[in-house]
Amino acid sequence: MAERQSTQAPPSPNADQRRVAAENFERARQVLQSKNFDYAIQLLRTCCKLDPGNFLFRQSLRRAQKEKFGNNLRGSRFAFLSTPGAKAKVKAAKAGGDYLRVLECGEDVLGKNPWDLGTQMDMAEAFEALGLTDLAVYSLDQARQKYPKDATLNRALARLFEKRGDFQKAIVLWRMVQATDKNDLEAASKAKNLAASETIARGGYEAAVSGSKESPVVGRIEAAAVEKQDKVGRDAAALVQRIEADPTEPSLYTQLAALYRRHNQLDRARAALQQGLGPTAHHFSLQLDLLELDLLPLRDNLEATDARLKARKAVGEDDDEDDEGPTVHELADAKARLKKEIYSREAEILRVKAERFPNETVHRLELGSRLMKLDKVDEAIAELQQARRDDRMKGKAAMLLGLCFRKRNNWKLALRNFEEAMAALTAPQDEGARKEVLYQLATGSAEQGDLPRAVELAQELANIDFSYKGIGKLLDEWEAKAQEA
Repeated sequence: MAERQSTQAPPSPNADQRRVAAENFERARQVLQSKNFDYAIQLLRTCCKLDPGNFLFRQSLRRAQKEKFGNNLRGSRFAFLSTPGAKAKVKAAKAGGDYLRVLECGEDVLGKNPWDLGTQMDMAEAFEALGLTDLAVYSLDQARQKYPKDATLNRALARLFEKRGDFQKAIVLWRMVQATDKNDLEAASKAKNLAASETIARGGYEAAVSGSKESPVVGRIEAAAVEKQDKVGRDAAALVQRIEADPTEPSLYTQLAALYRRHNQLDRARAALQQGLGPTAHHFSLQLDLLELDLLPLRDNLEATDARLKARKAVGEDDDEDDEGPTVHELADAKARLKKEIYSREAEILRVKAERFPNETVHRLELGSRLMKLDKVDEAIAELQQARRDDRMKGKAAMLLGLCFRKRNNWKLALRNFEEAMAALTAPQDEGARKEVLYQLATGSAEQGDLPRAVELAQELANIDFSYKGIGKLLDEWEAKAQEA
């Protein structure tokens, strides 16, 4: 996939648009039960247009499109006659850098043939340009359902996995590209540089990407039979029996998935949740559990990338000249991208929770925190101000609001919120937050030229934790400047 600079970002839906999208999504879920695929697809396309970056909406739309054609891997019998015009629009929009238009026209094609390779790849490129890497991976991954050995497709997906730090899956895909063309120098080089044969074999990734079992990201998983002879199977037997007796109870699937997660059997956990979607009419709790389950590999990848980055820094670039693997800079970039993706996915989940459970303000607080980390400061402020109305959340919400206003270079509002936070953060468990507020007040006062106040606050923080973010050194600098003045 070609490297592109994003010229636009997916629009963030406002409150009314999110409400309409949620209502349409709920209605689509209902009509899917009666196999009214055309109406459901229409509703889901509206959801995607209102919120182009919503993973759940796009995933549900693709599933509905495929179910409409009985998963026949070819779509409409006359797709080759009805899609050329839409495909031309996709190409024109991509050439003009109008990536949202690419997605809209791409759905016109996939509505007739959800397995169209070229359109899936064009949409993946648009998703990547919009900063929606998860959806870019999902789009390519869906194309692999029909074309698991296509070298161009596997190359594009390998680059995405490598870009986001998922080296284990990238290496397998590069090897598949190399197997298709023995003279492919790029694939051979990548396979060598990212080699992790033992880890890949142990994780079963080769079977995963070959098309013979679960797709590496979000492929369709058939429910696995519980093996009576293994320990997890014995522990799960009672839950399985209860599910057989009452298949419409969502909590049973959640409990079974939790059991599998405790034993690190994520495939089984996902299969248990997906098994429950139909009988429970796509119950909200199961959909949330699936979204949160999809976060686990990203967090594992972040941990592995961070460990690799620390090891690389410890060795030093100059001392490791023979290692052709990723550089410190490349690993740092991969780590940053992974963190951004995780925050984005967490924000999506938290937004759904906040709208579903409006009285549980902790979801607003956490959502505001993720939005702030994604530099969506104005959206974060709106969520945090709602959370601040709850006395239980007041201290932490005010602290985060202070950070948001500092990002907006509005020190007066930042100061007001930090002081409000200091008054509210009085419990012993709030010590960490109090230290951060003191640090922000001290550094902010110094930036505003109020050195006496900065010194006073720094002394208070240093008395609690002298090593906190180098406050001891800053205190010395500010005291020296104050004496000079």
